[in-house]
Amino acid sequence: MGQEPRVLPPSPNWYCARCSDAVPGGLFGFAARTSVFLVRVGPGADAIPGTPPFRVIGELVGHTERVSGFTFSHHPGQYNLCATSSDDGTVKIWDVETKTVVTEHALHQHTISALHWSPRVKDLIVSGDEKGVVFCYWLNRNDSQHLFIEPRTILCLTCSPHHEDLIAIGYKDGIVVIIDISKKGEVIHRLRGHDDEIHSIAWCPLPGEDCLSINQEENSEPEIPNGKVIAQTPVAKGCYLATGSKDQTIRIWSCSRGRGVMMLKLPSLKRRGGGIDPTVKERLWLTLHWPKDQPTQLVSSCFGGELLLWDLTQSWRRKYTLFSASSEGQNHSRIVFNLCPLQTEDDKQLLLSTSMDRDVKCWDMATLECCWTLPSLGGFAYSLAFSPVDTGCLAIGVGDGMIRIWNTLSIKNNYDVKNFWQGVKSKVTALCWHPTKEGCLAFGTDDGKVGLYDTYSSKPPQISSTYHKKTVYTLAWGPPVPPTALGGEGDRPSLTLYSCGGEGIVLQHNPWKLSGEAFDINKLIRDTNSITYKLPVHTEISWKADGKIMALGNEDGSIEIFRVPNLKLICTIQQHHKLVNTISWHHEHGSQPELSYLMASGSNNAVIYVHNLQTVIESNSESPVTITEPYRTLSGHTAKITSLAWSPHHDGRLVSASYDGTAQVWDTLQEEPLCNFRGHRGRLFCVVWSPLDPDCIYSGADDFCVYKWLTSMQEHSRPPQGKKSIELEKKRLSQPKPKPKKKKKPTSRVPIKQELCDRNEDEGVKESSGPVENGVSDQETEEEAREPELPCAVTSAVSKEPISCTPVSVGFEKSKVTINNKVTLLKKELPKEKSEALMKKRKARSILPLSTSLDHRSKEEIHQDCLVLATAKHSKAEPNEDVSADLEERFHLGLFTDRATLYRMIEVEGKGHLENGHPELFHQLMLWKGDLKGVLRTAAERGELTDNLVAMAPVAGYHVWVWAVEAFAKQLCFQDQYVKAASHLLSIHKVYEAVELLKSNHFYREAIAVAKARLRPEDPILKDLYLSWGAVLEKDGHYALAAKCYLGATSAYDAAKVLSKKGDATSLRTAAELASIVGENELSASLALRCAQELLLARNWVGAQEALHLHESLKGQRLVFCLLELLSKHLEEKQLLEVKSSSSYNAWTAGGEGPFVERVTAVWKTAFSLDSPEQYQAAVRQLQSVKYPSATSNTPSKQLLLHLCHDLTLAVLSQQVASWDTAVEELLRAVMRSYDSGNFTIMQEVHSAFLPEGCDHLRDKLGDHQSPTTPAFKSLEAFFIYGRLYEFWWSLSGPCPESSIWVRAAHRRMTSVEQSQQLNNVSPEETEPKASQPEPSRPPELDVRLTEEGEQILRACKELFSEEHASLQNSQRTVAEVQETLADMIRQHQKRQLCKPTADGPAKNEPEQEAEQSLSGSQHQCKEEKSEPVSLPELTKRLTEANERIAKFPESIKTWPFPDVLECCLILLHIKSQHPGCVTHEMQQQAQELLQKYSNTKVYKRHCQTFCT
Repeated sequence: MGQEPRVLPPSPNWYCARCSDAVPGGLFGFAARTSVFLVRVGPGADAIPGTPPFRVIGELVGHTERVSGFTFSHHPGQYNLCATSSDDGTVKIWDVETKTVVTEHALHQHTISALHWSPRVKDLIVSGDEKGVVFCYWLNRNDSQHLFIEPRTILCLTCSPHHEDLIAIGYKDGIVVIIDISKKGEVIHRLRGHDDEIHSIAWCPLPGEDCLSINQEENSEPEIPNGKVIAQTPVAKGCYLATGSKDQTIRIWSCSRGRGVMMLKLPSLKRRGGGIDPTVKERLWLTLHWPKDQPTQLVSSCFGGELLLWDLTQSWRRKYTLFSASSEGQNHSRIVFNLCPLQTEDDKQLLLSTSMDRDVKCWDMATLECCWTLPSLGGFAYSLAFSPVDTGCLAIGVGDGMIRIWNTLSIKNNYDVKNFWQGVKSKVTALCWHPTKEGCLAFGTDDGKVGLYDTYSSKPPQISSTYHKKTVYTLAWGPPVPPTALGGEGDRPSLTLYSCGGEGIVLQHNPWKLSGEAFDINKLIRDTNSITYKLPVHTEISWKADGKIMALGNEDGSIEIFRVPNLKLICTIQQHHKLVNTISWHHEHGSQPELSYLMASGSNNAVIYVHNLQTVIESNSESPVTITEPYRTLSGHTAKITSLAWSPHHDGRLVSASYDGTAQVWDTLQEEPLCNFRGHRGRLFCVVWSPLDPDCIYSGADDFCVYKWLTSMQEHSRPPQGKKSIELEKKRLSQPKPKPKKKKKPTSRVPIKQELCDRNEDEGVKESSGPVENGVSDQETEEEAREPELPCAVTSAVSKEPISCTPVSVGFEKSKVTINNKVTLLKKELPKEKSEALMKKRKARSILPLSTSLDHRSKEEIHQDCLVLATAKHSKAEPNEDVSADLEERFHLGLFTDRATLYRMIEVEGKGHLENGHPELFHQLMLWKGDLKGVLRTAAERGELTDNLVAMAPVAGYHVWVWAVEAFAKQLCFQDQYVKAASHLLSIHKVYEAVELLKSNHFYREAIAVAKARLRPEDPILKDLYLSWGAVLEKDGHYALAAKCYLGATSAYDAAKVLSKKGDATSLRTAAELASIVGENELSASLALRCAQELLLARNWVGAQEALHLHESLKGQRLVFCLLELLSKHLEEKQLLEVKSSSSYNAWTAGGEGPFVERVTAVWKTAFSLDSPEQYQAAVRQLQSVKYPSATSNTPSKQLLLHLCHDLTLAVLSQQVASWDTAVEELLRAVMRSYDSGNFTIMQEVHSAFLPEGCDHLRDKLGDHQSPTTPAFKSLEAFFIYGRLYEFWWSLSGPCPESSIWVRAAHRRMTSVEQSQQLNNVSPEETEPKASQPEPSRPPELDVRLTEEGEQILRACKELFSEEHASLQNSQRTVAEVQETLADMIRQHQKRQLCKPTADGPAKNEPEQEAEQSLSGSQHQCKEEKSEPVSLPELTKRLTEANERIAKFPESIKTWPFPDVLECCLILLHIKSQHPGCVTHEMQQQAQELLQKYSNTKVYKRHCQTFCT
């Protein structure tokens, strides 16, 4: 589909009256989130023949908040102009050809809700906002007009296509007005009839009112006066206007009469899912389109996403046609927001619709059928997975609660996407296809759910009964491990599902019994490996393709490798020091089977490490190994790595996704960045390689997009350094926070920023969740792009009260009032001291106020009291009913009668106290009564217990007191007074409960203090407290305090580990010392070494030696660092090393006289007291246990020097104990390391420092010519001569050679440094083109004669002309070339397979031809090479023959590398061509013979022709 990457775009914005538009010629745009996506429709889309003719061609980026309106200019000649409005308060005018802003204005003070480009006036853009303000903006003269018609919320506005001054505006409350902007916005008509939101306004495409034969009498609607009597002016000359409203009606209005002439009520269409519940108000957005060429017809949306074509000729009966009535499933499944017409270049009349179902559909107006659908994403693209069975089937996990399955191979449809939403109900964060079972897709969600979908059926998914407590990070299918593995063959599945969740647990789910419990694999790991310390928090799981090895990534950056069936730990990789996000194993079908042991990993650090685990996995050692050196390091990203994927088509090719906003393709074996994709506008979450096209990759990000892109089309080769990721950060921070005041949106209309789909039930059954219409509020849409940790804030931003329609002044008065209130409050508060003094003097409140007040009544009442009392006291018989009634009424007489009446009085007084809010007085009364138990019970029920009451509780007995204290503790917990509650629990000896209460409310410090004071030292609770607090502190980054906790819990290993988490030198040093103190020697040594390496990067040599001094087992490393320091100082003095910062050298580096090796051994003797052979032997043994990977041209120089010095230290140590064989081998390793890294300068420095006199003294030491080290010695000698040969050649090649040890001449030459920098890489492919360039001609008068040294070098060159090595190297080159040709053929074949369906014309084949040409590259310049392509059998034959030849060579020759023999021949022949006298005829002949005999590969053919013809 052309050059642009194919994209699944974000969903068009919801609840906007006009946020999509199209212009003739086939350009369609829709607003999605903060930008506008442009789609080319029709013949101009360059779509692949046979697929729908449309293509997403770009994006308008510039707004910082949601785009609420989008409109094209519909004037011929300026179809490239369009306008957008946004919640950021601006209206921007764009040029879509350049995708840039032409101009913008920020005139609106409130949220803009409507926008239209006038179809009559070329440069007029009209916008309206939520407070009712309309702005007319004239682009060409940069002028604007402010109109305030009504203080109501505008929802839509449409300019008249017939009169340049008329605009129709629809309001939220159902009013429609037509205004004349030439008369300062005077209202021409106020159209009343609708009683709910106006969603859409469409003018009749024909002027006048003759197109519809509407009979006035027939219309049943009463005439509604206009509110104003207006003389009939030409302005209001007839035209029809249609409006669609939330009240479920469409009304047609006559402008000449200013009233409604027709009303269409939406039909309730029976849909899948049964009848409609009349009690639930159905969701609706009613949008309209009045077709230009069919004025008697009107298109409208309906309840469930259907589109209707109304026939307006028969107004008395409701007649409509349903779009796509014949074909099921073509309609939208949810409400439609926007309709816009589009005429293509081939004059097809199309209609484009956007909907809540997140699809953009295109309809053919001639047939009313759906032509094509563009699916879109309503959330972050969290996860991508290609089905291993159903090739080309891509599953996408999206934050809108839906899984998309994209059939990327569909020939008829580029966007063949199915949605799966049932049973998901949350963001889909992880996906994994079953390796062999068709259509079986596992998914994990944000809320910890794990489920299995059968994508071939319409059934809801099976959900595992065991949930994770937090987000599901990763899913993986792997072999069952115990306890699932314990059943017989038929009782258990061959593969089980593993899920890793945000709480750090990996669960094993049995796919046959998802309803059963899932198992935490930590238990098995603990039992198998008898682990006592705390297991790390797991963040990633990955199975090797053969299902025998499992890798777990952890929060502390470590990766653990386990072997099935019992998950025996075989290796721990301590490389990353931050949370591991992703682990990926290399595929098994590469040309080199050993590559399947490569494992790439990425963490919250920006570096990717690749480890080669072949030796570890194959060695079968008893105890687990720790790896601290990577096989390859890939540096370049500037933010965390989120996803990695190996190419299934190449060897060692990896793609990575990062938060720096880019995806990067690497050649891992060479550590080389190949290409960088920068198409996303956000942080990348996932990336996956196409299983069919080697050039094609899919990636997903938080910009709601999934891109399909080609590696060959990318202009950048590595990630942007610094700038891009900083821009992303800025962009995230610049997105304004929600402004609560500005966005008062009523409950009836839904907030726009909503993401999660509510398709939880069938469409017919609507949610009962109340007014928020779209399920869970969509924070993700904008907030999450800032930082995932932000809480959901939309609901607060959307205030629930409806907007009042009062004039502006009312709000102004209100604000005045509040100011006055503040002032009066201040005045009241001034005399505070006085009031407090008065309160002190005031009398205490009476405890029997009601009785007291009744005793202060009128004299008559008191006299009556006396009589009643006398009657009661002195009547002999039982008091009669009258007296009892009197006593009940006059309860205060209880003081003077019997106890029962007194109790009644106390009861009445108590009730009064409670009603007046004085429970403490009620409690006192009850105490007087002696009912302490009752008091406590009442107080406990009402939550009114006090310290005072509880203190009195023992009076009622021990059990009552214990119960009261427990009740008080509960009450205090409700009041968030946890510490006080715990203290009370301690008072009744409930120590464990008190400790648990403090712990569960995160008062760890207090809990530990209590437990330590009150419990036995060995109580397990104490250890649990330390570990829990340590885990919390560790999570929050308080590593030192966490370490104290772990030490408290006697878990010293964890203490050291957590201290080292920060990864800076001081933390590592402390951690190493700590580990050493507690006897964790292995850990201590590895941390001390890490600390030294950190200090090494800062060039702090003294600190590095001090760190290594911590541990006796690092003595060998101290020697390496010492040699490295001396070498660095030596290189610095010769200015061969770039020094960016000052270095703190040890004192012993000063005074460097004498040969380098002697200086090294002298320092070792004085500084490290290393003089006995035993000590040398011990150091050799220590260092030989460490193995470093070979170097590549991308190895950083500091790392290269460290590895080099490791080899050199071993060489010097071996010389000291006269182990000359080892010395030679280690020296050769060091030379090879510098040679492989392409650093010629360093190679020459190694030669001059360690072989100042050449290799003769070593030959003498080795003595016997048949020693097993002889081949290694020959290689070393050859490399030495090779280096000298280059230096000799350069001394001659300078424009004017000066006298030197090689030649006697009269002019200056370049310094050896300059030359060595000129030639930084000495692989044949690199050097030969240099070698073949014409050399500057030598001035004829210059006399060049060789010195004795020069002649000696040329004599020694014979050593380089080894026929045996030339033959071996030739065979190896043949093998490499054949493999490359085979890989090329496979790639070409795959390309042809992909292009088969469309290979019907020359256009398609052009890029292929280009590709073929570029693959062969510059080597096609010779005519001989343009022969017919070689057949596959011929290639296979060549490969077999070459491999057979290689097999015949003795191992001794194959083991040790040798300089490229043909390269040396070429240099010699160059010297001969420049200075004929230097090279003897015999040597020239030997070189030419070797070249002719062995230059049959492309690399050397053309040089051979130069020198041998």
